[in-house]
Amino acid sequence: MADVAKRAGVSRMTVSRVLNHEAKVREDTRQAVLAAIRELNFQPNLTARNLVMDGELRIGVVYSNPSAAFMSDFLIGVFEEATSAGARLILVRGEGGRSPSAPELESLVSAGVQGVVLAPPLGESAMARDILRAAGLPIAVVAAARPVADAINVRIDDREASLTMTGRLLALGHRRIGFIAGNPDQTASAERLEGARAAVAAADGAELVVAQGGFTYASGLAAAEILLGADAPPTAIFASNDDMAAAAVSVAHRRHLDVPADLTVVGFDDTTVATTLWPPLTTIRQPVRQMAAVALDRLIRALRSDAPFAADHILDHHLIERESTAPPPGASPTGRAS
Repeated sequence: MADVAKRAGVSRMTVSRVLNHEAKVREDTRQAVLAAIRELNFQPNLTARNLVMDGELRIGVVYSNPSAAFMSDFLIGVFEEATSAGARLILVRGEGGRSPSAPELESLVSAGVQGVVLAPPLGESAMARDILRAAGLPIAVVAAARPVADAINVRIDDREASLTMTGRLLALGHRRIGFIAGNPDQTASAERLEGARAAVAAADGAELVVAQGGFTYASGLAAAEILLGADAPPTAIFASNDDMAAAAVSVAHRRHLDVPADLTVVGFDDTTVATTLWPPLTTIRQPVRQMAAVALDRLIRALRSDAPFAADHILDHHLIERESTAPPPGASPTGRAS
């Protein structure tokens, strides 16, 4: 439908009105749409059309994320928004951060969904996007650090958030900072690493030591062992999500290091992990539940109106300071980061 609208030079809603034989379409516009349909050999999804005519909204939610805490917040956000909007959700899950298979996505399309919300990291799956776009379905992408073209994007500024957190560690006096990077296939990982590097580069005598993680607790354990097993271990570790930060705290305890007296550990996301851990984590609050709700809300608004199916919504992040941070042993803070 998006291709037909582009070829005819009209909106998707106009294409829908022509398909539904509505009277309030100018004849020349109707003919242009019909010509585009013939040229593209467009076959409308009859199930989805019937749902639109009946007033029912059926939205697909495709998710696969190794962090259970992150996904819990995400699903609560979409469920609450769907309840208030009167939409029906159809969930499709991939495993281990990977996209569901092509047949599973095609089955979702056949179920008559009118749009799809993609949880991270699936907004960055070209295969998933291609299948959904080939079916003419609008998509809303959550937490891709760089906006996806022709989609509704809801995200934070990952680079700026990481810059803020690293600046706080530097203000506390840390000059050798360990950084546990996230999944290298995700844009958020690169943006968070870039933010940390930029902050350290601007500070005299500071060094960033990077260990590769994968946004999982297990990968955080391995990365923290590398950092803390070095000849000159860092005095602070900044992990790219709370799960990996929790793993770093565990490794510190196993090495008889007090957090934060001997080692500062900070995370990213502000999931439930951050407050159930001891000590509670200083972290970046990424409003996951709100992001999911906004993505579904914007998708539904676009489906119910002539609103565009492409937009970039950047929500605010916040540094949440708890009990896992302190100046390095023998140092005093130089000030607080804003």
